[in-house]
Amino acid sequence: MAALVKRVGLGTRPLLPVVQAWDLDARRWVRALRRSPVKVLFPSGEVVERKLDPGKQPRKAAAEASPREQRQKQQIQGPASQTPSTWEESGLRYDKAFPGDKRLSSVMTIVKSRPFREKQGKILLEGRRLIADALKAGAMPQIFFFSRLEYIKELPIEKLKGVSLIKVKFEDIKDWSDLVTPQGIMGIFAKPDHVKMTYPETQLRHTLPISLICDNLRDPGNLGTILRSAAGAGCSKVLLTKGCVDAWEPKVLRAGMGAHFQVPIINNLDWEAVPDHLPTDTRVYVADNCGLYVQAQAQRSNKASDYGWVRDQRPLKFHEYEEEDLESGASQCWLPELEVQSYDSDWTEAPAAVVIGGETHGVSLESLQLAESTGGGRLLIPVVPGVDSLNSAMAASILLFEGKRQLRVRDGC
Repeated sequence: MAALVKRVGLGTRPLLPVVQAWDLDARRWVRALRRSPVKVLFPSGEVVERKLDPGKQPRKAAAEASPREQRQKQQIQGPASQTPSTWEESGLRYDKAFPGDKRLSSVMTIVKSRPFREKQGKILLEGRRLIADALKAGAMPQIFFFSRLEYIKELPIEKLKGVSLIKVKFEDIKDWSDLVTPQGIMGIFAKPDHVKMTYPETQLRHTLPISLICDNLRDPGNLGTILRSAAGAGCSKVLLTKGCVDAWEPKVLRAGMGAHFQVPIINNLDWEAVPDHLPTDTRVYVADNCGLYVQAQAQRSNKASDYGWVRDQRPLKFHEYEEEDLESGASQCWLPELEVQSYDSDWTEAPAAVVIGGETHGVSLESLQLAESTGGGRLLIPVVPGVDSLNSAMAASILLFEGKRQLRVRDGC
């Protein structure tokens, strides 16, 4: 019988553990000790309120606060900072290129071809310094390809909003890079407009009334060096006529070392439109890299070096008259007559524009006609007899800094 009772007692044992009352009270006391009291009531009846830490408030009070009270509190505290302090706070996100991703290759195909580049209105900038200069000048970025996140974090946060950020392998950037040592970041920008650009204040304060006209410059390295010299001398603007290499070609950008974002550049101009971009009283001077202009008129030589930088190929409209003159024995000159003066003579009395021609094709007939119509002339840079013509970038630097010297002497600096 005892065994039966014991067996029945085991069968009626509750399935869930029974919690004693003293155990619940102990847990309540532990939770109470962990809480921060709002008020302390002493046996004497004294009530002491505990001051909350700044920025903390009871959950119930915060939940019961009306929207009006919350707006008033925000007005008292002041508006929050609109500019995020860190890259993480800005909420920027980037994509990671997967194997076989064609986004980099498709964009590079466009920006490395001049027809596609002009049609799409996009340019390629490579390197942290060049990209930083472009952003500072107000250029509009569209896509950034980078191999390390630190390169993106170095850029201004406010300039990255709405820009596609794509992280790719360094090997992919190296395959498309024109640099000997790629820096791991490439940027696709909208083609800058010189009217909308913001140039450095120091550059604007030192701007000179001298413009530069590039005529038939085909070498990217020479054009980039010329732009760098123009920015260093304080040139007011650089005009590029049709036939010049694209100023936004990657090789020109690399040689320019950021000069594209320091001096206004107007690209792909017809000669009829060149005077529209110059002051009304500008005198145009053509660079002459030798002193044989007069002798060339007499000898009618076909060598481009004998004409300074005059284009060797004569316009078709002069061929018929030239043949008639040869049959009749007459020797009429088809070149405009321009006064030849030394490069260090005073030619900066009025706003001036200097024409620099390419080493292969030389300056065009239109440049000589423009110089004649504006009362300009030819600036002679003497060289030792027997020495070939100077490099076009070297000649441009000599003339621009000589013009700067003349203006400083006139101003008494």
